[in-house]
Amino acid sequence: MRTLISTAFISLDGVMEAPGGESGYRNAGWTFKDVEFLPEAFEIKGREQEEATALMLGRVSYEGFSPVWPEMAEFTGYRDMPKYVVSTTLAESDLVTNWGPTTILRSLDEVAALKQTEGGPIIIHGSAKLNHALSDAALIDRYHLLVFPLLLGAGERLFSTTDKDAQKLHLVEQEAYGNGVQKVVYDVVR
Repeated sequence: MRTLISTAFISLDGVMEAPGGESGYRNAGWTFKDVEFLPEAFEIKGREQEEATALMLGRVSYEGFSPVWPEMAEFTGYRDMPKYVVSTTLAESDLVTNWGPTTILRSLDEVAALKQTEGGPIIIHGSAKLNHALSDAALIDRYHLLVFPLLLGAGERLFSTTDKDAQKLHLVEQEAYGNGVQKVVYDVVR
């Protein structure tokens, strides 16, 4: 069974929207303009590219990342890696051709079936709505979080607000950095 890992930059109040500066959000770019950059705080991002065997995205994140990530030196580990886009509306003709093999999954059942296949970890970047759905369906196995010392108020949040039973997490890795960013890695307890 494959491990599904959600990775995110989040503010202390759980906002994950537009950390790199994507347009349309009031606080866009909050990971760079509001907190001093320390390379060691981002070590986990390189490790994720080395350990992951596939990348999963929701449609909105795919449409945002696919025009730029294939050519970015920071994301070369993802360039040829298989990609899965979970969407009911994306068409095959909407997929880029310079970013490795991409498969569209049309339902959470297809995600659950993918998890049952042979292979290594699948990492999810961005994709707020997809994270909500996968978490609510108990499909996420691990969280890699870089928590920034900011309260952003409004914005898309990583975690669903669905009224559900408490989900326990087990802390497997943590580190605090001089800029106030904290790395926390949690396994979902089943």
